[in-house]
Amino acid sequence: MSALIDALRRRLPADRVITDELRRLAYGTDGSFYRLVPEVVAVVNDEAEVRDVAHLARQHRRPVTFRAAGTSLCGQAVTDGVLVLLGEGFATCAIAADGATVAVGPAMVGAEVNRRLAPLGKKIGPDPASINAAKIGGMAANNSSGMCCGTAQNSYNTLAAIRVLLADGTVLDTGEPANVAAFRISHAALLSRLDQLADDVRTDAALCERIRTKYKIKNTTGYSLNALVDFTDPVDILAHLMIGSEGTLGFISQVTYRTVPEYAHKASALAFFPDMETACRAVVGLKARPVDAVELLDRASLRAVAHKPGMPPLLKTLDEGATALLIETRAPSATELQARIGAVLDELNAYPLVEAPAFTTDAAEIERLWNVRKGTFPAVGAVRKPGTTVIIEDVAVAVPDLAACCLDLQHLFAKHGYHEAIIFGHALEGNVHFVFTQDFGIETEVARYAAFMDDVCALLVKKYDGSLKAEHGTGRNMAPFVELEWGARAYGLMREIKDLFDPEGLLNPGVIINDDPEAHLQHLKPMPAAGELYAPVDRCIECGFCEPQCPSHGLTLSPRQRIVAWRELSRRHAAGEATGELGEDYLYQGLETCAGCGLCSTACPVGIETGALVRAVRGENLSGVARQLGQVAARNFATTQALARTALKAGHLAESLVGATLLGKFTGGAWKAGMPRPQPAGRARVGQGDKIVYFPTCAGRIFGAESPEQALSATVIRVLERAGYAPIVPAGVDALCCGQSFASKGLAAEADRKSAELEAALREASDNGKYPIVLDASACTLRMKTYLAERLPVYDLVEFAHDALLPRLMLQKKTDPVLIHLNCSTRRMGAEAKLKALAQACAEQVVMPPEVKCCGFGGDRGFVVPELNAHALRKIHDDVPANCCGGYSSNKTCEIGLTAATGVPYHSIVHLLDECSQEAARMATC
Repeated sequence: MSALIDALRRRLPADRVITDELRRLAYGTDGSFYRLVPEVVAVVNDEAEVRDVAHLARQHRRPVTFRAAGTSLCGQAVTDGVLVLLGEGFATCAIAADGATVAVGPAMVGAEVNRRLAPLGKKIGPDPASINAAKIGGMAANNSSGMCCGTAQNSYNTLAAIRVLLADGTVLDTGEPANVAAFRISHAALLSRLDQLADDVRTDAALCERIRTKYKIKNTTGYSLNALVDFTDPVDILAHLMIGSEGTLGFISQVTYRTVPEYAHKASALAFFPDMETACRAVVGLKARPVDAVELLDRASLRAVAHKPGMPPLLKTLDEGATALLIETRAPSATELQARIGAVLDELNAYPLVEAPAFTTDAAEIERLWNVRKGTFPAVGAVRKPGTTVIIEDVAVAVPDLAACCLDLQHLFAKHGYHEAIIFGHALEGNVHFVFTQDFGIETEVARYAAFMDDVCALLVKKYDGSLKAEHGTGRNMAPFVELEWGARAYGLMREIKDLFDPEGLLNPGVIINDDPEAHLQHLKPMPAAGELYAPVDRCIECGFCEPQCPSHGLTLSPRQRIVAWRELSRRHAAGEATGELGEDYLYQGLETCAGCGLCSTACPVGIETGALVRAVRGENLSGVARQLGQVAARNFATTQALARTALKAGHLAESLVGATLLGKFTGGAWKAGMPRPQPAGRARVGQGDKIVYFPTCAGRIFGAESPEQALSATVIRVLERAGYAPIVPAGVDALCCGQSFASKGLAAEADRKSAELEAALREASDNGKYPIVLDASACTLRMKTYLAERLPVYDLVEFAHDALLPRLMLQKKTDPVLIHLNCSTRRMGAEAKLKALAQACAEQVVMPPEVKCCGFGGDRGFVVPELNAHALRKIHDDVPANCCGGYSSNKTCEIGLTAATGVPYHSIVHLLDECSQEAARMATC
């Protein structure tokens, strides 16, 4: 073990100094197509830890790279030195009382900041496409922008204050006058040199004008030289140089933004033009109109999404060369919105159009239109060959040059054989992205990419004087071309700035400033084929959008990291190499701690469910004995359930003797506080009323309640009957199962066999689908809906209760607050609004903890690896309201884990309906 790692372990807790091969590999990738495996990953939670880690690295002459979410696209978040990973201690957010400013830690996800600002009608300015995963540290360090913010609302132009840790360990907080005054004394030489640099620029009229011109459009190539002309106070210059510095000048520990309005009234339209030139002429006109976003889509991008569900039919019949503009306008009131729509239509009508555009204010229709734009990038990624990656480049030109530039880019695509390439982007700012696929595993392909990039850079710089990086940052990708874009004089300024702040060159070396003309061709990320067990895994672009959804992220691996490691294991297997320590560690970190919840697929641009990969690998790893036991359990499911109930009885007996806490320790966390009592076997019954088939799922048939009448199945039947239904429970219910518990263990054949058995029973009970079928666990419903593919009318209890029971029940609202948990399956089925509506019909105050996604119980994972459940629910406690009268969800095992974690008894949402409808009936008779 190196002396550096020993020193780090003396400074940080051992579990925050990561040296195992698996996780170093996992953190050796970001959203770009580069890979550098760090020597060590140090997880830091405060400035003192950052300072000390950087000091130790400097003592041992090792480079340091800071990493927030790792969604950067140009290789600025990877290193072969010390990777300083921001922990949750930096996830801070303080909103001013009037919402005018917000002070944010670098580990806060951008979308979470906006969620907290929303009640005040505010948001932060930067709005990158990655905002649901990207963190503030990266957004500020890259000066990220997005579809609506343009240049006026990026981090540079909405910065109110910044707190930075410099290479020498000094903290500057521009929002604290006393700190600034002390800094002016302690760092007088640094500030004096910055002042001199700014003065030199201002006296060089040509350079000063060049800088101003370059920043009239989006530009993140190199350092923010506009700071030298926009400000006269060297403290302000320093603060704004940090924006876009990509961790090469210091560490940003807090950013205070001036917020911008988030208008509630919005309208969108998709306008089609006969050609690129006409569309871009319209953009010039629209720039003077009240528009918030204008997204350009070329014919190739429209063709890429034309056959996806929900796309406008016109996409399939457009002429070659047709171009679309997706336009959005926003306003503080409905009246103002209509006025703005009229102004935009007046402008559009001045140009030839394929058809008359129509604005919509309907939220669902707006989403459908924006799905055209959002679907372009995934469409290219989804059809690429295994072993290739998707590259998204990011350039900007003056808006009047946009059409010619796009046509020139299309010519270069054809010249270099990138026939799948598409163009889309933020037309109002002259900022376009082009997407293409690339194989970096073949030398001739790397050479093709190099020649293409040389041509692109020459085109953008020599013909259009454009930005080689508009909003993605420079990184390693564009570092060799910074001088080409800016010229020797400006590039010399950048080098001096780097030397001034980082004289030893240890802060993210090779990023922004790089003397190697082929640096962009080094450390290219391998993408070996790995889809033998689950083909969609080869579509992964390692963007990291999945990570905030994953319950094991930060405990072991995220979905992205599972795929990164699986690719390497697949490569070793194909090459006949031993998988070694990496393979051994993957068993726990990659497989055992995956909840298999599937939430990753809801955020993945190409729809990958990493849990499906994990289940397939689990199945491959099963021993013959384990597989046989699974088969026996499936074929004798009634007996399996009986044994489970017997074990649960034994557990309660043991708890009565030694207590829940001690029993939990004895069982390694498998026994939970508040564990339900065993449920008696369900019995079929037929009552009076509208017939409905009710299938009591397995967990509800095993885990019961304090009394039989409070058990889940009894409660569901009681509420259905109260609403005028006659529930039919399928015959032989104790032998039936949807197969979910078998699928999660990799027993795919047994799972499908149980699903088929259940389908037959449901078909018989429902008279071949004549009656609706309701399941009381959302995970089981999702499984059967997927398996049945609409062959039978299956409903989740949440959606059926909302659609059919609410209109039939009288409800007396509870005055005390209730908690609800939106479990993964409910979320994936799109029933979030219905679950909320059910709870709001029953309680005056409904709380859904916003930072809890999957609870991490994952069927039986909460019993087998209880640390996964604990990690997933680590943030729930601050959101539990005082006097909370109960928690509600729609999966029994989720409720067990939530009860143990919070101390609040969680039950199915049907229990809340039961209590409130029973109370309403009682009051009606008084």
